[in-house]
Amino acid sequence: MFVDSHCHLDFPELRADLPSLLDAMRDARVTHALCISVDLAAWPGVHALALAHDNLYATAGVHPDYADTEEPTVERLVELASRPKVVGIGETGLDYYRREGDLGWQRERFRVHVRAARATGKPLVIHTRSAADDTLAVMREEGAGEAGGVMHCFTETWDVAKAALDLGFHISFSGIVSFRNAVQLQDVARRVPFERMLIETDSPYLAPVPHRGKRNHPALVVHVAEAIARLRGVDVETVARATSDNFFRLFNIPHDTASPVH
Repeated sequence: MFVDSHCHLDFPELRADLPSLLDAMRDARVTHALCISVDLAAWPGVHALALAHDNLYATAGVHPDYADTEEPTVERLVELASRPKVVGIGETGLDYYRREGDLGWQRERFRVHVRAARATGKPLVIHTRSAADDTLAVMREEGAGEAGGVMHCFTETWDVAKAALDLGFHISFSGIVSFRNAVQLQDVARRVPFERMLIETDSPYLAPVPHRGKRNHPALVVHVAEAIARLRGVDVETVARATSDNFFRLFNIPHDTASPVH
């Protein structure tokens, strides 16, 4: 079985087709998916998906690239994280790719999420883009390793991966790892220990080969696993088993209560 550790099923591109996407998941043996929160206004919709489907789970958080939105507080995130089916804090982190000027607000927002994760004992889902040094610095300063979590949609160097692994974090690979020009990332995928690896779609974005450029959805996470299996010289079931086990362990979802796709 496979698990999509990071998707956005509440986004309009996917929400309208949810029944068929869940069927596609079942047919592809993708048994579970984690629906990721990106801002507080949309959080009720993310949570509603998790409550409505046994095989979906949710996080609570505000994406670093959302500038004009309600700022979370530690107290608010802790309260949301106490709700049923909420298993992580995020998506959080730093993203300097599209932003200029003083980005102290991003760093402060990130610190709030780390503090909430430490308070709840729930893992962080961290996004970093063009900000690896500052991301790692905040993680160290705020004790993110006490909560643990995952560096989602990883695109950085092995040195950054190693630093995150040393802090106790997992590394998650998206469809980018299947792209022909992703040579640096493919090297990282060969080196990350299987016991610290996750796979994801980040759908509706970043569809893996052979669907690159099309709408992504959780069933396509199988192709991410296949790409990693080719890089590692193992069968795809090895990747599926390791990344699924890691998902349930990291997000504290017991295997015996994790219901398959219906």
